[in-house]
Amino acid sequence: MTERVLLVGVVTPYRSQETVEDHLTELGDLVQTLGYEAVDQFIVKRNKISPSLYIGKGKVEEIKSLIPMLNIDEVIFDDDLSPTQSRNMEKALNIEIRDRSGVILEIFAKHARTREAKTQVELATLEYLLPRLTRRWTHLERQIGGIGVRSGAGETQIEVDRRLTRTRISRLKKDLQRIDRERDIQRKGRDGFFQVALVGYTNAGKSTIMNLMTNASILVEDKLFATLDTTVRQWKVDKYHSVLLSDTIGFIRKLPPNLVASFRSTLKEAREADLILKVIDISNPNCIEHLKTVDEILIQLGLYKTPSLMVFNKIDKMDDDIFKQVKRDYPGALFLSALNSLKIDDLRLGILQELRQEEIKIEMELSLNDVKSIAMVRDNCIVLNQNYDDHSVQMEFLCYKRVWNWLRQKLNHHSYY
Repeated sequence: MTERVLLVGVVTPYRSQETVEDHLTELGDLVQTLGYEAVDQFIVKRNKISPSLYIGKGKVEEIKSLIPMLNIDEVIFDDDLSPTQSRNMEKALNIEIRDRSGVILEIFAKHARTREAKTQVELATLEYLLPRLTRRWTHLERQIGGIGVRSGAGETQIEVDRRLTRTRISRLKKDLQRIDRERDIQRKGRDGFFQVALVGYTNAGKSTIMNLMTNASILVEDKLFATLDTTVRQWKVDKYHSVLLSDTIGFIRKLPPNLVASFRSTLKEAREADLILKVIDISNPNCIEHLKTVDEILIQLGLYKTPSLMVFNKIDKMDDDIFKQVKRDYPGALFLSALNSLKIDDLRLGILQELRQEEIKIEMELSLNDVKSIAMVRDNCIVLNQNYDDHSVQMEFLCYKRVWNWLRQKLNHHSYY
């Protein structure tokens, strides 16, 4: 039987009715991803948030009268609630209460496939659950089964659950550190490549672009957070240039901070990128708002200084007025449809332009006996010409500035002319 939920949003002096309605529409998409039915929306206007009941006693009573009328199973708030607010409203309404972060965490828990993603989601979920443990919190516990957290009948059981949860959190953090070290070893083999990271709002089409350019065969679905794991593939941009293209998890408004923190090892691909492609769905009426969200999360990750290209995807579905506005406000942006392979060459040319700004041409003569240095140049640079004589090879090659900084030091330890 489909769970029926009521969505609640709050209009404040700092947040308009239109914004709240837009956010609730997205929250409806999120709960639909979980297979729930959003029966109705309940919008409250408040000058000040109630520290105990969030929307105030009177509005809680109004919701209470709606629950039997609409046959509601759960009430979901678009904003994050404090543990106290959640407990008080659960007690007042005698129904399960959840907030946006809880919904996002459950979606991540359902979609996690690899060991790394499962570990990251479980850690974020337990950190979220810890201050909220009551007998009602069953939906997320089911998603992360086997952790020893049960809904207790009394305070003593809850304290036991908290102790077990803290122990599990500590173990998961150690597991993530180990996974992170393994990833660092994998990354060491990529030093010679120019690295490009796809980032963007969830469902913007990053995976479709990745599949088109690299034949990566990533799952593509028209729903939020279809993929959680970072995929890295080599993309041959032209005859001389190859880059490593990575597809990262999608961003969304109000992404839970502990989720961002636990996914830092996954997001490291973006943090180590030479170029970021910000992918935005231009067919979405809120595309500019989505772009702002992406920029805010990139700032949180310390990536605001990394060079970037704006890529507006899904031009086959876009509104002409939005296109004119975006074209005016973002003159350097690229516009394409990955699904229909429209204007894909513009992306290729945009990447090449960035690559050429970062590469330098070097001529070097190396001793034929210095096999190691010759191999390092060939492995990490684009060799244009090689001329041999009896004792040496004259090499002409292109090298990215970042790569040349460390390669030059390594070559200095070997003989060259």
